[in-house]
Amino acid sequence: MEHFTHVLFHYLKEILPALAIGFFISGLVHEFISQDIVGKYLGRSGIKPIFWAALIGAVLPVCCWGSLPIAVSFYKKGAKLGPILAFLVATPATSVSAILVTFSVLGLGFAAYSFFAVIVMGIVIGMIGNAIKRDTKTIEKETSCPRCAENIPHVSAQRKKTFSQRAIAVLNYAYIKLPKEIGFELAAGIILAAVVATYVPIGEAIHTYLIGGAGYIFSVIFGIIVYLCATASVPLIDSFIRQGLSPGAGMTLLLIGPITSYGTILVLRKEFGVKTLFIFLFSLIVLTVLAGIGFSFFAYRI
Repeated sequence: MEHFTHVLFHYLKEILPALAIGFFISGLVHEFISQDIVGKYLGRSGIKPIFWAALIGAVLPVCCWGSLPIAVSFYKKGAKLGPILAFLVATPATSVSAILVTFSVLGLGFAAYSFFAVIVMGIVIGMIGNAIKRDTKTIEKETSCPRCAENIPHVSAQRKKTFSQRAIAVLNYAYIKLPKEIGFELAAGIILAAVVATYVPIGEAIHTYLIGGAGYIFSVIFGIIVYLCATASVPLIDSFIRQGLSPGAGMTLLLIGPITSYGTILVLRKEFGVKTLFIFLFSLIVLTVLAGIGFSFFAYRI
């Protein structure tokens, strides 16, 4: 129990600052970015909105936990599912700091390949997201619920707010309304991550079986069940590679680990449904394994 508490507080210390930033950015998005703007840039069909969502997400210094409230806010403003999924892939998978750390620890090839792989993955999953046909009842429920009225232009149009009113509105949405919406899922995700890290032994037994194709299976399973930050995971992946994990499997773990936190899984299920969650995870697994195999081919030829 003491070890679990220690791990839980470690996660809280690591995650809560990112969540606080993510919620604050969400409040700014909600208050200052109109539905028309979101519709213009992220609400259109085609690859362009998906590309920009993936590119912005790739350089934004926000982890998976911080990206969730931002993505939900954009979605409620009218962004299509494709750009949202692209954002949820690219934002946690890398950032400027993660790229620099990857370059420093794993080298230029790892850093450059991972950055472009994230962009490609975001675009592909975004295009798949736009092709998903969602249940009509779910869509009607989302667009008819009371909280959605605030996003309709003629309802939300009011007299010009003062700076203090806008500041209060930002904080109210960021730290009251949005936590009520997805706070339970996020808390459950953090607790689950601590449970897995505490009671699921990785140890020497797994190191023995990280050869060949088994390494990719390990990377997928380990990446999904254990919370990994894009920046902080780099030294861990370097140690796995030094102990025998193939560079390709290491790349797979580097890509899939930061994206698939329990918080992401639970929030995706709640906000977008089981069908979307399943397609997202399946596509992510396939793409990260292919990216890893591609890097393994690339790594042995440079």
